[in-house]
Amino acid sequence: MRRDALYLVLAQVPPGKVVSYGQLAELAGLGRAARWVGRTLSQLPAGTTLPWHRVVAAGGRLSLPAGSVSGEEQRARLRAEGVFMHNQRVDIRQHGWRPMEHSG
Repeated sequence: MRRDALYLVLAQVPPGKVVSYGQLAELAGLGRAARWVGRTLSQLPAGTTLPWHRVVAAGGRLSLPAGSVSGEEQRARLRAEGVFMHNQRVDIRQHGWRPMEHSG
């Protein structure tokens, strides 16, 4: 199932790293399904252990609004993992997840 593939890849994103919606879709074998990924993540049950906060928009932009409950939670979780934001963006060069660099 598409959702299972998405969750499997998302669960692998390590602390201190972020992945874009589009990159997550590609890694899960879903092609160009960035919007579907965003919609699916927005429907995660409360208390999920999946690291949804490590998913950002293209270019490292934080898509959850500052001041919203989920937006503030995302920012707090990322800060706790050592991910710093500037102008509502994460530095993808520093914090972007590149799984092929970390495999065998």
